[in-house]
Amino acid sequence: MARTDTIERPAASPYELLGGAPVLRRLVDAFYDVMDRDPAAAGIRALHAADLTDIRDKLFDWLSGWSGGPPVYNARPDRKCIMSAHAPYAIGPAERDQWMACMRQALAGLEIDEEVRAMFDGAFTRLADGLRNR
Repeated sequence: MARTDTIERPAASPYELLGGAPVLRRLVDAFYDVMDRDPAAAGIRALHAADLTDIRDKLFDWLSGWSGGPPVYNARPDRKCIMSAHAPYAIGPAERDQWMACMRQALAGLEIDEEVRAMFDGAFTRLADGLRNR
């Protein structure tokens, strides 16, 4: 007779696999550091304010919930749906590719398992492509 009183632990969320808030913060900071210094990202850098502090926090908060961590973005008074937040900006293949290049550099700098890196790369690729509006 099989036991029915055991509880299986669900699989770890992407947030947990990445390393939680400390690693997510390093990812976001590295992403914006690359965007800020890489001339190849000038197109998407120009879409942002001179001071990246607020957008760093917004992306961290949004990615936290998106990846299965605490949904802190939902508590922000300035929250928007991701599509609405990006609608005012012309985002085409060039902008998508610049964003992905910055994110891939940021991911490469993390000490994480290659499978986790590939999982995030695929998810970010789908996300970036979905934000295209031209």
